[in-house]
Amino acid sequence: MKNIVFGGFDRGVFVVNVLGIVHDKKARKILIGKRDNDPYMERLNWCLPGGRPAYEKDLEFYLKKEVKKKTGVNIKVDKVLFAKTHPENRKILSIYYLCRPLSGKIKAGEKFVDAKWVAPAEVLKHFKLSTSVHPFISGLLKAM
Repeated sequence: MKNIVFGGFDRGVFVVNVLGIVHDKKARKILIGKRDNDPYMERLNWCLPGGRPAYEKDLEFYLKKEVKKKTGVNIKVDKVLFAKTHPENRKILSIYYLCRPLSGKIKAGEKFVDAKWVAPAEVLKHFKLSTSVHPFISGLLKAM
């Protein structure tokens, strides 16, 4: 595949981030992780697991890989839910997926210093001081 140089564009080029809303329906919990010193969003600490995909495979493949690396949890990706840029950094495009856990024991890894399951309402409390939460995501979490 030919390499494409994006440096000449003045708009439309983003850092893409795939994020999993990993919902354990039986336990009624959401998987979140804690980061320290995020290079793109200064105040980010608690967040949904995921990361930047590579170009070789589909986005869902990389979401599964990133969630496993950061939390120890294997997931099934059910569907894409939503995409947004962040007011903290408009160059980041996050794509949110609804996922469910399949297996694995929770353990913080890679860039996470902590990972845990919390009730959907607790997600918003954890995120409140670190990053913006779009009303779509807030509404979704409140409905879970």
